[in-house]
Amino acid sequence: MTSLLEYRSNRIVELMEEPAERRDADWLKESLQQAMMLELTTLPPYLSAMWSIEPQSGDVLKAFKRIVFDEMSHLGLAGNMLTTIGGVPRLGDAHTVPKYPGPLPGGVRPSLNVCLSGLSKESLALFAQIEEPDDPIAEARSHTSIGAFYTAILEAFQDHAELITGAHQLERNMQHHGAGNSLVALNSLADVEAAIEVIKEQGEGTAASPENPHPGVTDELAHFYVFRELFRGRKLVRVAEDPDRWEFTGDVIAMPGTRPMGTVPDGGWGAPGQPTPDAETQALLDQGNQAYSRMLDLLEDAWQANDPDTATGLLDEAVFKMVGLKGPARALMIREIPGGDGRTYGPEFRYIAD
Repeated sequence: MTSLLEYRSNRIVELMEEPAERRDADWLKESLQQAMMLELTTLPPYLSAMWSIEPQSGDVLKAFKRIVFDEMSHLGLAGNMLTTIGGVPRLGDAHTVPKYPGPLPGGVRPSLNVCLSGLSKESLALFAQIEEPDDPIAEARSHTSIGAFYTAILEAFQDHAELITGAHQLERNMQHHGAGNSLVALNSLADVEAAIEVIKEQGEGTAASPENPHPGVTDELAHFYVFRELFRGRKLVRVAEDPDRWEFTGDVIAMPGTRPMGTVPDGGWGAPGQPTPDAETQALLDQGNQAYSRMLDLLEDAWQANDPDTATGLLDEAVFKMVGLKGPARALMIREIPGGDGRTYGPEFRYIAD
């Protein structure tokens, strides 16, 4: 099965080409594993950009924090969808972890080159392309969306609701991060439908509005539109009603102060042809990679635990490791790359097996 889980493959495209009558339990399990890989792929670039923002930067930093927490919730919900039908998530595996720079998994939006860097206009353009809906309210479409993949998954669930068992579900109350952000058990088709609605609408908005129907703050926009606002430097506002029309003509949004993190090269900072990091820098890189790797291992173990209390404890440990990534990441961002024209190091998010 390893070849089917290969990160750099066209597997999602192939799954989407399968006719509806062949979208059975195996199709759903494989699709949900790919969905988890997609969700995981967004976290390192969003976190790198967020951690590059100076701490007192106000609304832009807050917007990134909300998006990151949403994406963590989406990863958890995708995992619960997989385990409720008897699947086993694979995260701590060299075949399934994201590799940067590189494409999204499964052949989704193959023109994109997802990389790790500080916040910039270029990274914002990339993030918006990752989150782009099929039919954006304010801009033209460029490609089939991740949301279309989730729609196919939902339709397969609706055809095979009997597969839902409620087994091995992780739960965590995260309402303080916004409506719909809690990690909840998926014990029925209605639960699955609600989870997919949250994932799609927080990222893309709805067909009628760019607003996030599951917000953390009033008038919060879906991720795609937040990134486009920041890229354009203007708030997205409703300029007409019945029908609604939205344009980026609102208040000016200034880019925040950032630390000048460079783009992580293929193979990491110490790859052939790159300057060799000094010992202290390498220690910070290793610390971040180890925390990231153990977080993924702990999440896998949590979903496989038979005892709910054990699962909760492992999930808590994974969250602790996640929080621990920030320290070494920000410490790296004040260390200049030799010959890097003032650019600094940043986290690599490389998986290191035990």
